[in-house]
Amino acid sequence: MAQSRIFNVLNRIPKKEDEHRINEKITSYEVRLVGSNVEMGVYPIEKAKRMAQDLELDLVEISPNINPPICKIIDYKKFLYEKKKKEKEVKSNAKTSEVKEIRFTPGTDDHDFEFKCKHAEKFLKDGNKVKAFVQFKGRAIMFQSRGNLLLLKFAERLTEFGQLENMPKLDGRKMNVMLSPKTNKKKV
Repeated sequence: MAQSRIFNVLNRIPKKEDEHRINEKITSYEVRLVGSNVEMGVYPIEKAKRMAQDLELDLVEISPNINPPICKIIDYKKFLYEKKKKEKEVKSNAKTSEVKEIRFTPGTDDHDFEFKCKHAEKFLKDGNKVKAFVQFKGRAIMFQSRGNLLLLKFAERLTEFGQLENMPKLDGRKMNVMLSPKTNKKKV
């Protein structure tokens, strides 16, 4: 009983279909062949399939929405492998930006301020966003104006590397500001 239930569940899982129609799955009467290993032109489907068999390759429908559909005679498994490889390469080359955080207190002195500004400068040069915040602990919440001035001074110090996204705002016991990197537009 348990085995039949498992079998029924497995039969309901939809099978992943190929994204291209190949060989016998192509339904049109004639196709336009393109590629390096064949003479380009419009062929009846049977002749195109025979040509693919003679070359021991697959007839793959590349553009099904055109009349007649465009097909290539290629090794389909190799084609999928190359496509997957390209997609993986594009994905690995995509730059993901992170949000880096820098924390201050209302009593942060000049040396610490400069040190943290240099870190923020490096983050912005690398293309990351910077979230700077002033943490108010205990009675320090009374010095909100100091925190506001500190964050504005921080944003002014980094104007050549980043731009201010929003003015300093108080969120609970933290006052924060967000800086995004400036885009380097090349002059043509």
